[in-house]
Amino acid sequence: MLKPIQDRTRATRAKLIETAQGIIAAKGYGALRVEEVVQTAGVAKGTFFAHFAGKDGLMELVIAARLNTFLDEAERWPAPQTIDDLIAHIMPLIQFMTTERYVFDVILRHSGAAAREEIGPIAQTFTRQVDVVARWLADSPFRKDISGHLLAEGVQAFLVQAMALHFCAVSNSETMEDRLLTYLDAWLNPRVAS
Repeated sequence: MLKPIQDRTRATRAKLIETAQGIIAAKGYGALRVEEVVQTAGVAKGTFFAHFAGKDGLMELVIAARLNTFLDEAERWPAPQTIDDLIAHIMPLIQFMTTERYVFDVILRHSGAAAREEIGPIAQTFTRQVDVVARWLADSPFRKDISGHLLAEGVQAFLVQAMALHFCAVSNSETMEDRLLTYLDAWLNPRVAS
């Protein structure tokens, strides 16, 4: 008995993603090649392109899934009470996002910052990250003179800046944690000028 086409299509897509995840685990994200995915999965190259708009399309799904795993965990954490706590909460996500330059590049290209018209899986994780951080900040001792959502957007901007400088040869002498400590303390605990 033949399975419905939808089931076969879903199964093929899942097989391609699973194959890619295995290759990534062995070799890394940047080393993944479409040719190796289709050969290992035992499908035609045309089948791959029927499911994904190239390597980047596949990577967008795989990377977004990992980002969502981190955000799932982060949603269960209590609100940070210090800048150090906030950085500790965010570091697993940052460490993944900077695990390879290729990963960071894909994230930036698909974050919505590149003026893409559709909201893809990675862009959705950026929105979700702001929501998670805004909930944390609502129950934290940090500044209350602006909305938690705006505070969270600022945190996210500083995270992206710290990660970008991590890959910059001119500016990478400071750790991401130290850079974030400076940025986030200034943003979340502003000092009143005398």
